[in-house]
Amino acid sequence: MQKRDIMVRQVSRTFALSIEQLPPLLRDAVSVAYLMFRIADGIEDHEAMPPERKIALLEEWAAVLEGRIPAERLARRVDDLDATDPEVEVIRETTQVLDWLRALPAPFQAPIVAHVHATTCGMARWQQHGPYVEDEAALDDYMHEVAGRVGYLVTDLFALYSPAIMDRREMLMPLSRECGLALQTVNVVRGIRKDYERGWVFVPQTYLSRMGLTRATLLEPASEPQALAVVALLADKADRHLASGLNYITTFPRSEHSLRLALIWPFLFAARTLALSRNNPNVLRSEAKMTRTEIGRIVAESKLLGWSNGWLARAYARLAQPPVSDQEREPQISQIPQIF
Repeated sequence: MQKRDIMVRQVSRTFALSIEQLPPLLRDAVSVAYLMFRIADGIEDHEAMPPERKIALLEEWAAVLEGRIPAERLARRVDDLDATDPEVEVIRETTQVLDWLRALPAPFQAPIVAHVHATTCGMARWQQHGPYVEDEAALDDYMHEVAGRVGYLVTDLFALYSPAIMDRREMLMPLSRECGLALQTVNVVRGIRKDYERGWVFVPQTYLSRMGLTRATLLEPASEPQALAVVALLADKADRHLASGLNYITTFPRSEHSLRLALIWPFLFAARTLALSRNNPNVLRSEAKMTRTEIGRIVAESKLLGWSNGWLARAYARLAQPPVSDQEREPQISQIPQIF
Protein backbone atom coordinates (compact mmCIF):
# COMPACT_ATOMS: atom_id res chain seq x y z
CA MET A 1 0.00 0.00 0.00
CA GLN A 2 1.31 3.44 -0.92
CA LYS A 3 2.18 6.00 1.75
CA ARG A 4 -0.58 8.23 0.41
CA ASP A 5 -3.22 5.54 0.94
CA ILE A 6 -1.96 4.80 4.45
CA MET A 7 -2.25 8.49 5.33
CA VAL A 8 -5.83 8.63 4.06
CA ARG A 9 -6.75 5.58 6.14
CA GLN A 10 -5.17 7.06 9.25
CA VAL A 11 -7.28 10.22 9.13
CA SER A 12 -10.57 8.61 8.05
CA ARG A 13 -11.28 4.90 7.66
CA THR A 14 -14.71 5.49 6.17
CA PHE A 15 -13.72 7.96 3.49
CA ALA A 16 -10.75 5.70 2.71
CA LEU A 17 -13.28 2.94 2.08
CA SER A 18 -15.07 5.12 -0.47
CA ILE A 19 -11.91 6.37 -2.12
CA GLU A 20 -10.20 3.00 -2.47
CA GLN A 21 -12.92 1.49 -4.65
CA LEU A 22 -12.85 4.34 -7.20
CA PRO A 23 -11.27 3.81 -10.64
CA PRO A 24 -7.47 4.36 -10.47
CA LEU A 25 -7.38 7.88 -11.92
CA LEU A 26 -10.15 9.13 -9.64
CA ARG A 27 -8.70 7.26 -6.68
CA ASP A 28 -5.45 9.16 -7.15
CA ALA A 29 -7.16 12.54 -7.60
CA VAL A 30 -9.64 12.20 -4.74
CA SER A 31 -6.96 10.86 -2.37
CA VAL A 32 -4.75 13.87 -3.01
CA ALA A 33 -7.67 16.27 -2.74
CA TYR A 34 -8.77 14.68 0.52
CA LEU A 35 -5.30 15.01 2.05
CA MET A 36 -5.11 18.64 0.95
CA PHE A 37 -8.43 19.35 2.64
CA ARG A 38 -7.14 17.53 5.72
CA ILE A 39 -4.18 19.90 5.95
CA ALA A 40 -6.68 22.72 6.51
CA ASP A 41 -8.89 20.53 8.73
CA GLY A 42 -5.93 19.45 10.84
CA ILE A 43 -5.10 23.06 11.55
CA GLU A 44 -8.67 24.15 12.21
CA ASP A 45 -9.57 21.19 14.44
CA HIS A 46 -6.39 21.01 16.52
CA GLU A 47 -7.56 21.00 20.12
CA ALA A 48 -4.54 22.64 21.73
CA MET A 49 -3.76 25.31 19.14
CA PRO A 50 -4.89 28.89 19.90
CA PRO A 51 -7.05 30.64 17.28
CA GLU A 52 -4.35 33.16 16.40
CA ARG A 53 -1.95 30.39 15.42
CA LYS A 54 -4.66 28.57 13.47
CA ILE A 55 -5.40 31.71 11.47
CA ALA A 56 -1.71 32.25 10.73
CA LEU A 57 -1.20 28.64 9.61
CA LEU A 58 -4.34 28.64 7.47
CA GLU A 59 -3.17 31.85 5.80
CA GLU A 60 0.22 30.22 5.18
CA TRP A 61 -1.45 27.17 3.61
CA ALA A 62 -3.43 29.51 1.35
CA ALA A 63 -0.17 31.23 0.40
CA VAL A 64 1.41 27.86 -0.39
CA LEU A 65 -1.50 27.06 -2.69
CA GLU A 66 -1.05 30.44 -4.37
CA GLY A 67 2.62 29.67 -4.91
CA ARG A 68 3.80 32.59 -2.79
CA ILE A 69 5.71 30.58 -0.16
CA PRO A 70 7.29 27.11 -0.19
CA ALA A 71 5.48 24.12 1.28
CA GLU A 72 8.46 23.33 3.49
CA ARG A 73 7.81 26.49 5.48
CA LEU A 74 4.34 25.35 6.51
CA ALA A 75 5.60 21.86 7.35
CA ARG A 76 8.30 23.28 9.65
CA ARG A 77 5.75 25.42 11.48
CA VAL A 78 4.22 22.33 13.13
CA ASP A 79 7.47 20.70 14.29
CA ASP A 80 6.46 21.29 17.91
CA LEU A 81 3.17 19.36 17.60
CA ASP A 82 2.62 15.68 18.44
CA ALA A 83 4.16 13.72 15.57
CA THR A 84 2.04 10.66 16.39
CA ASP A 85 -1.17 12.57 15.58
CA PRO A 86 -2.21 11.51 12.04
CA GLU A 87 -3.67 14.96 11.37
CA VAL A 88 -0.36 16.59 12.26
CA GLU A 89 1.49 14.08 10.08
CA VAL A 90 -0.51 15.20 7.05
CA ILE A 91 0.53 18.83 7.67
CA ARG A 92 4.15 17.75 8.10
CA GLU A 93 3.94 15.99 4.73
CA THR A 94 2.65 19.05 2.86
CA THR A 95 5.56 18.94 0.41
CA GLN A 96 4.92 15.27 -0.39
CA VAL A 97 1.18 15.87 -0.78
CA LEU A 98 1.86 18.64 -3.31
CA ASP A 99 4.26 16.34 -5.18
CA TRP A 100 1.38 13.88 -5.48
CA LEU A 101 -0.82 16.72 -6.75
CA ARG A 102 1.68 17.62 -9.47
CA ALA A 103 1.75 13.98 -10.59
CA LEU A 104 -1.95 14.17 -11.52
CA PRO A 105 -3.09 15.08 -15.04
CA ALA A 106 -3.14 18.87 -15.38
CA PRO A 107 -6.96 19.19 -15.76
CA PHE A 108 -7.42 17.64 -12.31
CA GLN A 109 -4.94 19.89 -10.53
CA ALA A 110 -6.63 23.27 -11.04
CA PRO A 111 -10.03 22.50 -9.46
CA ILE A 112 -8.37 20.78 -6.50
CA VAL A 113 -6.18 23.80 -5.76
CA ALA A 114 -9.06 26.25 -6.29
CA HIS A 115 -11.53 24.49 -3.99
CA VAL A 116 -8.98 23.70 -1.27
CA HIS A 117 -7.82 27.33 -1.35
CA ALA A 118 -11.41 28.59 -0.99
CA THR A 119 -12.07 26.24 1.92
CA THR A 120 -8.84 27.24 3.64
CA CYS A 121 -9.71 30.94 3.40
CA GLY A 122 -13.21 30.20 4.68
CA MET A 123 -11.82 28.34 7.68
CA ALA A 124 -9.49 31.23 8.48
CA ARG A 125 -12.44 33.63 8.31
CA TRP A 126 -14.39 31.47 10.75
CA GLN A 127 -11.48 31.27 13.15
CA GLN A 128 -11.48 35.07 13.14
CA HIS A 129 -15.25 35.05 13.65
CA GLY A 130 -15.05 32.99 16.82
CA PRO A 131 -16.57 29.81 18.34
CA TYR A 132 -20.27 30.64 18.05
CA VAL A 133 -22.97 30.54 15.39
CA GLU A 134 -25.63 33.24 15.45
CA ASP A 135 -28.38 31.62 13.39
CA GLU A 136 -29.08 29.00 10.75
CA ALA A 137 -27.75 31.20 7.95
CA ALA A 138 -24.42 31.50 9.77
CA LEU A 139 -24.33 27.73 10.29
CA ASP A 140 -24.96 27.20 6.58
CA ASP A 141 -22.14 29.62 5.78
CA TYR A 142 -19.70 27.70 7.99
CA MET A 143 -20.82 24.33 6.64
CA HIS A 144 -20.52 25.57 3.08
CA GLU A 145 -16.88 26.46 3.66
CA VAL A 146 -15.94 23.14 5.27
CA ALA A 147 -18.26 20.72 3.42
CA GLY A 148 -20.26 22.35 0.63
CA ARG A 149 -17.07 23.18 -1.25
CA VAL A 150 -15.99 19.55 -0.88
CA GLY A 151 -19.18 18.60 -2.70
CA TYR A 152 -18.30 21.00 -5.50
CA LEU A 153 -14.83 19.50 -5.86
CA VAL A 154 -16.04 15.90 -5.92
CA THR A 155 -18.52 16.82 -8.64
CA ASP A 156 -15.84 18.58 -10.67
CA LEU A 157 -13.46 15.63 -10.44
CA PHE A 158 -16.17 13.10 -11.31
CA ALA A 159 -17.22 15.29 -14.26
CA LEU A 160 -13.65 15.39 -15.56
CA TYR A 161 -13.62 11.59 -15.47
CA SER A 162 -17.05 10.93 -16.97
CA PRO A 163 -18.55 12.77 -19.99
CA ALA A 164 -22.03 11.65 -18.84
CA ILE A 165 -21.50 13.37 -15.51
CA MET A 166 -20.05 16.44 -17.22
CA ASP A 167 -23.32 16.72 -19.15
CA ARG A 168 -25.18 16.86 -15.81
CA ARG A 169 -22.69 19.08 -13.96
CA GLU A 170 -24.85 22.20 -13.80
CA MET A 171 -27.71 20.20 -12.30
CA LEU A 172 -25.39 18.40 -9.88
CA MET A 173 -23.49 21.37 -8.45
CA PRO A 174 -26.20 22.86 -6.19
CA LEU A 175 -27.20 19.36 -5.07
CA SER A 176 -23.57 18.57 -4.24
CA ARG A 177 -23.49 21.51 -1.84
CA GLU A 178 -26.65 20.25 -0.16
CA CYS A 179 -25.14 16.79 0.17
CA GLY A 180 -22.07 18.31 1.81
CA LEU A 181 -24.26 20.31 4.20
CA ALA A 182 -26.18 17.14 5.05
CA LEU A 183 -23.05 15.27 6.11
CA GLN A 184 -21.75 18.29 8.04
CA THR A 185 -25.05 18.83 9.88
CA VAL A 186 -24.84 15.23 11.06
CA ASN A 187 -21.26 15.96 12.14
CA VAL A 188 -22.55 18.92 14.15
CA VAL A 189 -25.10 16.67 15.87
CA ARG A 190 -22.70 13.86 16.68
CA GLY A 191 -19.92 16.26 17.70
CA ILE A 192 -21.87 18.46 20.12
CA ARG A 193 -19.99 17.24 23.20
CA LYS A 194 -16.53 17.10 21.62
CA ASP A 195 -16.90 20.53 20.00
CA TYR A 196 -18.13 21.99 23.29
CA GLU A 197 -15.10 20.62 25.10
CA ARG A 198 -12.76 22.36 22.64
CA GLY A 199 -14.64 25.64 23.02
CA TRP A 200 -16.93 25.58 19.98
CA VAL A 201 -20.73 25.47 19.85
CA PHE A 202 -22.04 25.05 16.30
CA VAL A 203 -25.66 24.96 17.44
CA PRO A 204 -27.24 28.23 16.23
CA GLN A 205 -27.96 30.60 19.07
CA THR A 206 -31.48 31.05 17.70
CA TYR A 207 -32.07 27.31 18.27
CA LEU A 208 -30.80 27.62 21.85
CA SER A 209 -32.99 30.65 22.54
CA ARG A 210 -36.10 28.84 21.28
CA MET A 211 -35.55 26.20 24.00
CA GLY A 212 -34.55 28.63 26.72
CA LEU A 213 -30.90 27.61 26.63
CA THR A 214 -27.56 29.36 26.35
CA ARG A 215 -24.14 28.11 25.30
CA ALA A 216 -23.28 27.71 28.98
CA THR A 217 -26.38 25.67 29.87
CA LEU A 218 -26.62 23.50 26.73
CA LEU A 219 -24.91 20.47 28.23
CA GLU A 220 -25.93 20.83 31.86
CA PRO A 221 -27.67 17.65 33.08
CA ALA A 222 -30.72 19.63 34.14
CA SER A 223 -31.09 20.97 30.59
CA GLU A 224 -31.19 17.56 28.90
CA PRO A 225 -34.85 17.66 27.72
CA GLN A 226 -34.40 21.10 26.15
CA ALA A 227 -31.04 20.10 24.69
CA LEU A 228 -32.62 17.04 23.05
CA ALA A 229 -35.22 19.37 21.53
CA VAL A 230 -32.34 21.38 20.07
CA VAL A 231 -30.87 18.16 18.67
CA ALA A 232 -34.26 17.49 17.06
CA LEU A 233 -34.13 20.89 15.32
CA LEU A 234 -30.69 20.06 13.95
CA ALA A 235 -31.85 16.59 12.93
CA ASP A 236 -34.80 18.06 11.04
CA LYS A 237 -32.40 20.38 9.25
CA ALA A 238 -30.13 17.45 8.39
CA ASP A 239 -33.10 15.54 7.00
CA ARG A 240 -33.87 18.40 4.62
CA HIS A 241 -30.31 18.41 3.33
CA LEU A 242 -30.24 14.61 3.10
CA ALA A 243 -33.31 14.67 0.86
CA SER A 244 -31.34 16.82 -1.58
CA GLY A 245 -28.36 14.53 -1.11
CA LEU A 246 -30.50 11.63 -2.29
CA ASN A 247 -31.38 13.60 -5.41
CA TYR A 248 -27.69 14.32 -5.93
CA ILE A 249 -26.69 10.66 -5.95
CA THR A 250 -29.64 9.48 -8.05
CA THR A 251 -28.78 12.10 -10.68
CA PHE A 252 -25.51 10.28 -11.38
CA PRO A 253 -25.67 7.76 -14.23
CA ARG A 254 -26.45 4.28 -12.96
CA SER A 255 -23.63 2.97 -15.12
CA GLU A 256 -21.08 4.80 -12.92
CA HIS A 257 -21.53 2.28 -10.13
CA SER A 258 -18.17 2.74 -8.38
CA LEU A 259 -18.58 6.52 -8.36
CA ARG A 260 -22.06 6.21 -6.90
CA LEU A 261 -20.78 3.88 -4.18
CA ALA A 262 -18.23 6.48 -3.11
CA LEU A 263 -21.18 8.81 -2.43
CA ILE A 264 -23.69 6.23 -1.19
CA TRP A 265 -21.61 5.00 1.72
CA PRO A 266 -21.05 8.30 3.59
CA PHE A 267 -24.62 9.33 2.71
CA LEU A 268 -26.24 6.21 4.19
CA PHE A 269 -23.87 6.20 7.16
CA ALA A 270 -24.94 9.78 7.88
CA ALA A 271 -28.63 8.89 7.60
CA ARG A 272 -28.23 6.04 10.07
CA THR A 273 -26.10 8.07 12.47
CA LEU A 274 -28.75 10.78 12.47
CA ALA A 275 -31.49 8.25 13.24
CA LEU A 276 -29.43 6.89 16.15
CA SER A 277 -28.94 10.43 17.45
CA ARG A 278 -32.58 11.50 17.63
CA ASN A 279 -33.90 11.61 21.20
CA ASN A 280 -30.68 9.96 22.33
CA PRO A 281 -29.08 11.44 25.48
CA ASN A 282 -25.78 9.82 24.50
CA VAL A 283 -25.40 12.53 21.85
CA LEU A 284 -25.10 15.06 24.67
CA ARG A 285 -22.81 12.89 26.80
CA SER A 286 -20.50 11.52 24.11
CA GLU A 287 -21.89 10.66 20.66
CA ALA A 288 -23.96 8.09 18.80
CA LYS A 289 -22.37 5.82 16.21
CA MET A 290 -23.19 2.82 14.10
CA THR A 291 -22.03 -0.73 14.73
CA ARG A 292 -19.55 -2.51 12.49
CA THR A 293 -22.32 -4.94 11.60
CA GLU A 294 -24.54 -2.16 10.26
CA ILE A 295 -21.67 -0.66 8.28
CA GLY A 296 -20.81 -4.02 6.77
CA ARG A 297 -24.43 -4.66 5.80
CA ILE A 298 -24.74 -1.29 4.05
CA VAL A 299 -21.50 -1.83 2.14
CA ALA A 300 -22.46 -5.34 1.04
CA GLU A 301 -25.99 -4.43 -0.07
CA SER A 302 -24.92 -1.31 -1.92
CA LYS A 303 -22.21 -3.16 -3.84
CA LEU A 304 -24.94 -5.40 -5.22
CA LEU A 305 -27.77 -2.90 -5.59
CA GLY A 306 -26.29 0.60 -5.49
CA TRP A 307 -26.87 1.07 -9.21
CA SER A 308 -30.64 1.11 -8.49
CA ASN A 309 -32.21 4.44 -7.56
CA GLY A 310 -35.22 2.60 -6.20
CA TRP A 311 -33.08 0.49 -3.87
CA LEU A 312 -31.20 3.58 -2.68
CA ALA A 313 -34.42 5.44 -1.86
CA ARG A 314 -35.74 2.44 0.07
CA ALA A 315 -32.46 1.92 1.91
CA TYR A 316 -32.36 5.58 2.89
CA ALA A 317 -35.95 5.50 4.16
CA ARG A 318 -35.22 2.37 6.20
CA LEU A 319 -31.98 3.60 7.73
CA ALA A 320 -33.47 7.00 8.56
CA GLN A 321 -36.05 5.37 10.82
CA PRO A 322 -35.38 5.73 14.58
CA PRO A 323 -34.17 2.57 16.36
CA VAL A 324 -36.87 0.26 17.71
CA SER A 325 -35.10 -0.42 21.01
CA ASP A 326 -32.62 1.14 23.42
CA GLN A 327 -30.22 -1.75 22.73
CA GLU A 328 -30.18 -0.86 19.06
CA ARG A 329 -29.84 2.83 19.85
CA GLU A 330 -26.92 2.42 22.24
CA PRO A 331 -24.40 -0.07 20.77
CA GLN A 332 -21.34 -1.02 22.74
CA ILE A 333 -18.57 1.52 22.25
CA SER A 334 -16.04 -1.25 21.47
CA GLN A 335 -18.08 -2.19 18.40
CA ILE A 336 -18.08 1.27 16.90
CA PRO A 337 -15.62 2.61 14.33
CA GLN A 338 -15.11 6.25 13.40
CA ILE A 339 -17.75 7.09 10.79
CA PHE A 340 -16.56 10.35 9.29
